[in-house]
Parts: sequence; C-alpha cells; structure tokens
Amino acid sequence: MYAIATETKLYPTYILSDDSAQAQLEIVPERGGLVTRWRVGDHDILYFDAERFANPQLSVRGGIPVLFPICGNLPNNTYTHEGTSYNLKQHGFARDLPWTVGESSTDKSASLTLELASNEETLAVYPFEFHLSFTYRLHGHTLEIIQRYTNPSEETILPFSTGLHPYFQVPDKSQLRFHLPSSQYWDQLDGTLHDFHNQFNFERKEIDVAFTQLQSQSASVYDRKQGFTLNLEYSTPFSTLVFWAIQGKDYYCLEPWSAPRNALNTGDRLIHVHPRSSLEMLVRLDLHLD
Repeated sequence: MYAIATETKLYPTYILSDDSAQAQLEIVPERGGLVTRWRVGDHDILYFDAERFANPQLSVRGGIPVLFPICGNLPNNTYTHEGTSYNLKQHGFARDLPWTVGESSTDKSASLTLELASNEETLAVYPFEFHLSFTYRLHGHTLEIIQRYTNPSEETILPFSTGLHPYFQVPDKSQLRFHLPSSQYWDQLDGTLHDFHNQFNFERKEIDVAFTQLQSQSASVYDRKQGFTLNLEYSTPFSTLVFWAIQGKDYYCLEPWSAPRNALNTGDRLIHVHPRSSLEMLVRLDLHLD
C-alpha cells in the first residue's frame, strides 16, 4: 500500500511510503526540494548531516541536493552572457531555494511533484526564465526522479547544466565494489587524467573525480558490509559521473551531471532548451538486497 503523509520537523516534511516494501522517502520542499531520507527495510541509504541542515546559512551535506543551473563551480564563480558578467556560486541556487508542492499520487506508487520557477532573485544572477518540475516516485526498492525543464520565454534560449548530488551512507568504504561505465577519469583537484580500474584509494584525504566519457547510462556499487547493491540509471543528456568522498566521513557521492564543470562558460555539453519548449530527464535508483 502506498501513502503520503506530512510531518513538521524543522520544516514541513513529506513522507512517501510503500508499506509492502518497507520503504520510505522524506522530502523537504522548503529546503531546496531536498530528499533527506530514503529508507529500505533496516537500511538508511542516504547520509544526512542534521546539524548542518538545522543552520540555513550552511550548505546542506547529505540527502539528494539538486544542482541547477550549473554543476560544480565556475572560475571565480563568474560567467559572461552577452557581455555582462554574472556570479553563480557552486552548484547553482536550486538547492537553496524553497520549492512549491504540486501534484501527488498513491496510485501504483507514491509520488510527489515539486516545482521551482525563475523569480527576481534568480534573474539577478541568471538572466533566464525557467520552470522546473521534479516528480519523486517511490515504488518497491526503487526511487525515480523524473525531471522536467521548461523554458517559458517567448524568444530566449535557456542554457544550463543540471545534476543530482546524492550522499550515500557507508560504514566502511573498503567494502565497496564499483562497476562504473568508464575507463578514465579527471581528477578535479589537480586536473590530471587517470586510468580507472573500478577502485579508489580511500587512503586519500579527498577524492573528487569526474568520468566524462561514459560507455553506458548505468552504474552500480556493491556494499559488501551492508549487503546490498545500489544501481544508478540516468537518461540522456546526463553525460558525466562525479565521485566524491572525504576521508573519515561515512558517505560517498556518485553524482549524475549533464555536463562537466564550467559548462556555462565553455559550452561543453551545455543543454539548450528553446522558447516555449521542455526537456524531460530521468534518474533511477534501485536497491537490491543480498
């Protein structure tokens, strides 16, 4: 049986559940449309730093933040459009703004749609009209995030990159086994290119790498200690996977991005949505228990 409930914690929280699968999803629209929890059986799949979340002056660390209209950072947080320079901080503004609640359904799944539209605040740093519609759908051990990017303008093309930044909880990174669809990655800390053999050196203080030449639209991570495999699928035009981990922290991030860093300046794989048009994209997460 599917259900959607609301609960007021720090913010109004929507709780989607699939009782037969013992699965729950918690979403906080006011804090960037953030998924704060995904639980399957006894497993909390996502890492979540509640202390940082309680301070709105700090960026969230945990859950599934939304990256829009850029992924990563820009040099000096700056880009130029038609001769004018604008400032955008790392990962853009969607993860910091309040989203509104749209349609919901408990027919064949528990689903909730959140929306975000351009306003005076966004237009000051990003002079483009937009309307985002994200539908979070929980059924069984699967979470789907259906994203619709609409350009309501009559004449201006909407340029952007987009992505998700899920924090996956892990008690022991040495027990992770990876199957990622690329044989090389760029180290985003020093700009060097490396061969990849489906393993990382977790003795490093920080790992921040981008796989920009993907051979398929799926990846998986097996957590031997927790006894499950996490499968990640992403539609086109997602073209890049970023892996990020900090030594001593109980999380890793495996992030589908539509473009590498700085795409708003370089144009590399930048998405363009024409006036009065929309683009739909999908990310699916499946959990398979041993």
